[in-house]
Amino acid sequence: MDDLLTFFAQTLRIATPYLFAAMGGVLSERAGIVALTLEGFLLGGCYGAMAATHATGSAALGALAGLAAGLALAGVHAFACVRLRANQIVMGIAINLLAVGLTRVLLKLQFDSSSNSPRIAGLSSLVSTDDPLSLASILTHPLILCGLTLVPMLWFVLAKTPFGLRLRAVGELPEAARSLGVGVERIRVAAVLACGALAGLGGAYLALDQHQFTDSMTAGRGFIALAAVIFGRWRPVGAALACLLFAMAEALQIRLQGNTDLPSQIVQMIPYVLTLVALVGVIGRATAPAALGKTRD
Repeated sequence: MDDLLTFFAQTLRIATPYLFAAMGGVLSERAGIVALTLEGFLLGGCYGAMAATHATGSAALGALAGLAAGLALAGVHAFACVRLRANQIVMGIAINLLAVGLTRVLLKLQFDSSSNSPRIAGLSSLVSTDDPLSLASILTHPLILCGLTLVPMLWFVLAKTPFGLRLRAVGELPEAARSLGVGVERIRVAAVLACGALAGLGGAYLALDQHQFTDSMTAGRGFIALAAVIFGRWRPVGAALACLLFAMAEALQIRLQGNTDLPSQIVQMIPYVLTLVALVGVIGRATAPAALGKTRD
């Protein structure tokens, strides 16, 4: 029983950056903007959180800085895709490459290192426990709590509020939404900025949880989060369950390392193979927002 609870706690801990990024991806893609940038937003959030925490000694300020870093990258993406009507796939790749290159340059300039930053403080649990990785500690971690409550909140916003209705309309029939007086560009910019802020917060969690920044530390988490959005059929609850599934696979991979005769490279492939299998099962059955990726209404 204790092993099962520990495994569940580890799954929640691993799922948190996926949750933040996937919820941002749901908002962006339901508004019609491809969320290929999640990897870059996450990485920017990681560096922003590390830099601010190192400078101030406050992990809370670091989390806010991570959010701001993701927001800044999202601002660039929103301006290019919404205002200039740039190709969303090309811009997504460009933002991801920008995040990788920029964080490497800043890491070298700030710490004269090409691989990692010094150790930083992390956010502690809301309750005092002897084991920071216990289920009680995990469930009372501020950012994990935030990630878990974000899912029902986002479902409510999309399903029950006028803003959610407008956002869904913009992603399906932007020309019809515009004819009814909805500001299509304004809604899309808001969705992309919210996506960047949430993914940046997920990156902040990752840096604070690992107590440092390492080069390209997101390691494809943004792409797995995007897969979770598709696997969850662009719905918050479905995407969240997909995040938990992928996190469970990663937790299993960590547990198997050193406890199996299989080569470590095969064990490390488990989360990515599961992602591919999940997507193969969904592609062709899930219907994306009709205006997703279109630069012209």
